[in-house]
Amino acid sequence: MGLANRNLITIDDLSNQEIGAVFTLANEMSDSMSEQLGVCRGKIMASLFFEPSTRTRLSFETAMLRLGGSIVSVTDAQLTSLAKGESITDMARVVGSYADIIVIRHPWEGAARVVADYAGVPVINAGDGGHEHPTQTLCDLYTLKREKQTISGLKIALWGDLKHGRTIHSLAYALARFGATILFHPGTGLEIPDYVISKLTTEYGGELEPAGTGRFLPLDAIYMTPDKPHQLAMIPEASLRVELKEGIDAVYVTRLQRERLSTTKESEPSSYPVVDKKLLKGKEFKKSLIMHPLPRFNELDHEIDADQRSMYFQQAAWGVPVRMALTALLLGAREIPLPAEADYTAPHRDYPTYQRDFGVRCLNPQCVSVQESEARYIKPGFKIVNYRPLTLRCIYCEHEIHPRFIASSEWHEGCIASKKYHRADSHWTRKIRPENLIIFNSSDDAEAHGFKPSYYATKHHPKGNKEEL
Repeated sequence: MGLANRNLITIDDLSNQEIGAVFTLANEMSDSMSEQLGVCRGKIMASLFFEPSTRTRLSFETAMLRLGGSIVSVTDAQLTSLAKGESITDMARVVGSYADIIVIRHPWEGAARVVADYAGVPVINAGDGGHEHPTQTLCDLYTLKREKQTISGLKIALWGDLKHGRTIHSLAYALARFGATILFHPGTGLEIPDYVISKLTTEYGGELEPAGTGRFLPLDAIYMTPDKPHQLAMIPEASLRVELKEGIDAVYVTRLQRERLSTTKESEPSSYPVVDKKLLKGKEFKKSLIMHPLPRFNELDHEIDADQRSMYFQQAAWGVPVRMALTALLLGAREIPLPAEADYTAPHRDYPTYQRDFGVRCLNPQCVSVQESEARYIKPGFKIVNYRPLTLRCIYCEHEIHPRFIASSEWHEGCIASKKYHRADSHWTRKIRPENLIIFNSSDDAEAHGFKPSYYATKHHPKGNKEEL
């Protein structure tokens, strides 16, 4: 199995088959924990946690110790040279020379990818801001697999802070890949971000069905995977509700991410959904697993801890064998054959990449690419995921933007008079070759780089409109 020397930055870095292989090895290791002490003897893990953590950090460190390896760790950025203004890229180069594998948690979205680009050793993302938390998703999938034997066809309710919860984002992508139906139930103002929905629909082929509210269960939306009909508008709401009343297989509860609210200047929501004994008396929850990545606050009542459906402490416990298996595979200390068959895997899409030293920048203030200390080393980069309208997905944080203006690096005979910029919704966006495309967020930015407005910068030309139809 080819996982040696690989990185795990997003859940999409592993195929469904590779996830299955990680689970096979986790099963083996959990049944013979005392026999794993020689697997990673002599190997060193750098545990870099620049945000608070209990379960993730300790389970990774426990995993490495049970494999016979050693740990060097950081738990406070103020005690490192980052507090002196050192860049993440320089830190990655240095730590990569000390350790054989790096596990990092950082508040900047995309920080783990930057470390992976510069460290020279395998890097595992233990949570980067509100972006992703792929190893938590492995623990979540492992729990579902062990308890339900399959993931395909399950109905999973994602509950709480769907906007800032990185565990939610990673899990939604994985559930879609494995063919589950996702039920979104957010707190007020905490809906799943548009860029996550965009990726779910463009990458995995499912569609979003507004669900409204009802006596059955208050829902915001239902993401239907490709094993369902794509013409979702043709599915009567009554039929959809009958299907859901057959039961929810798991409720995945998350806390309000107050630390993200403070950085984005958002106020706390007026209401937040709670899971308690009263809710679980509903017949639709009769066989539901109750899951939570922890820590919890008021969204998950302590009175249900003894309920046989409550799985959150078992989830945390299974984090050790799952992370043991992943660590051993990335270090090349163990190999395991891929399963002969796998559940549904979404088709892989190769989007054109846009990357220049100037022009458009990511608009997410938490993205690593816009941080002053990293700008000297990091070139902003995007995937061009759509031309109608022009849509760019940041390669670091995956937030999407719709830039307003474009130009070409190849103007007629180098004549400055032909150095023009155009509206992004004009026909020029599709005519300019990707390697020559220059993209700007504003006209001021375009003109600051010597471009002048063309006829297409201010309005649609009739011919341009015709070509776009």
